[in-house]
Parts: sequence; structure tokens; C-alpha cells
Amino acid sequence: MQGTVDGFSYGVVTPLVAFLMACLGGALGLRCTTRSLLVTHSWRPAWLALGSAAIGSGIWTMHFVAMMGFTIKETPIHYDKPITYASLGLAIVMVGVGIFIVGYRGATGTALFTGGTITGLGVASMHYLGMAGMHFDGRLSYNTLTVAASVVIAVVAATAALWAAGRVRGFLWSVGASMVMGLAVSGMHYTGMAALDVHLHLHGTSGSATGGSPATVLAPMLIGPLAFLLLAGVVVMFDPLMVMGRPTRRDVEDKPGVPATAVASHQHRPPPLRSGHRPVRDPRHHGSRTPQNR
Repeated sequence: MQGTVDGFSYGVVTPLVAFLMACLGGALGLRCTTRSLLVTHSWRPAWLALGSAAIGSGIWTMHFVAMMGFTIKETPIHYDKPITYASLGLAIVMVGVGIFIVGYRGATGTALFTGGTITGLGVASMHYLGMAGMHFDGRLSYNTLTVAASVVIAVVAATAALWAAGRVRGFLWSVGASMVMGLAVSGMHYTGMAALDVHLHLHGTSGSATGGSPATVLAPMLIGPLAFLLLAGVVVMFDPLMVMGRPTRRDVEDKPGVPATAVASHQHRPPPLRSGHRPVRDPRHHGSRTPQNR
């Protein structure tokens, strides 16, 4: 039996909030990735890890905020917590792989293609693993072509986001890039949901769903990722260089993945002395050797 599905039971509220969550995670992740390119090599992994967790948490939160508005008229929906949290871990890990590739190899060529593909597949895998954690008295089936389209959207969105992370420096440009990323991730989610068909078991249909609503089931699970996004936002807001979005002497080096500050300090380092040679003193600093007559 075909189930009666409603993906917008709260109207435009859940799509709008989901879009904002994707934008927030994308903005924080892009700014952290940009910050990683402006610091010394030892601090770069920490910023990249924070950016990975922010983007992964934002995408995961976006998905399950949108799922709050998803209902099946004939049966209640429950979520398997281990699978649901596993989808969060999968999103963070695979987004992290893509971000670390771009952070160390640069946002160009093979590195950008590889990182974007891995990150996009991670976003799509998170979506469908999260859907696998949804339990009800029936089963799900998907349209193959629509699923493929959603994966393509995820890969393109991830590649564009990683390119922006490696290239975009200004604050307003980063905000624009995060909005584009949020729109693409939301588009991927609802494209994946359009591929969905719900088939109910005949013995389980009772005419109305009983039990808690999806919002009451999912809300407690979202508290942790939301708190993390707020904490990451505080870290970004109180970092002056992060807010400015550009290093002091950026003109010294413009190669993605190479900290400009490290190159600048290397280029301004005085040349080493050769053995057997005394340092040449500036004549302007020589004192007068003329004896003074008293």
C-alpha cells in the first residue's frame, strides 16, 4: 500500500530554518578553512578540523530540521539513534577529508576535484544513511535517476564550497558563498526526498498516525550539534583575523594552501653570515674617530 507523505507539514518553517542551518554551518566552515591558510603550519590542522565539524554539523542539522516536517499520514515515524548519530559522524569525517585535501594541496586542479567529490559523496551518504535510520511500519524505495541527480548536486555544491574556501577572502564574499552552499545542500536534500516512495504494510495501517510527532522525536537529538555550531560561532567571532578575512602582507604569496605569514617571515629573514667574514656595519651608525681637542 502506498503511504500518504507530507514533506511540509509545518509549511515553509522547516525548509527555511533548514536552509539557515546549512548556511550557518557553511559560513563557519568556510571561515575556518580560510583562517587555516593564514596561520603557521602547526595550527592549520586545528582550524581545518573545526571547519570540517562545522560544515558536517550544519548539513546534518539542516537534514533533520527538514525531516521535522516530514510525516506519513498512516503511521508514526521513529528514528534509530545509533544510525542517526552515525550519519553525523560520517558527514564530519568525509567533509574533513575534502577540506584537508584542499587545505594542504590548494583549491585547484586534481586536489579540488578529489576533495569536492569525496565531500559531496559524504553529504549524499549522510542523507541516505539518515533516511535508513527512519523506522515506520513499511519500507522506502527510491527512484534511481533522481537519487543520481541528488548526488551530482551534492558533489557540485561541495566542490564550489571548497573552491570558495581556498579562494574567497572577504567577509561578504564568504557570506555569499555560504548562502549558495546552503541553497545547494537544501536542493540536494529535497531532490533526494523527491526520489522517495513509501510502501506500507497492510496489517499496520490504522488510518492515522499515533505516537510523538517527528519534531518531538528529533528536537532532543539536535541539541548537541546546535550547541557546537554556537560554540564555533563564538570562536570565529572573537578571532580578529578571522573577521577581517585576510592576513597582514597577503601580497607576498597568493598560492592556495601556503600560509602568507610564513612566507613573509622567510623572505624578510636576514641572509646568513659566511664563515670568516665580519658583518658590515652601516656607515651611518659609525661613530666619529676624530680626536677632540680640549
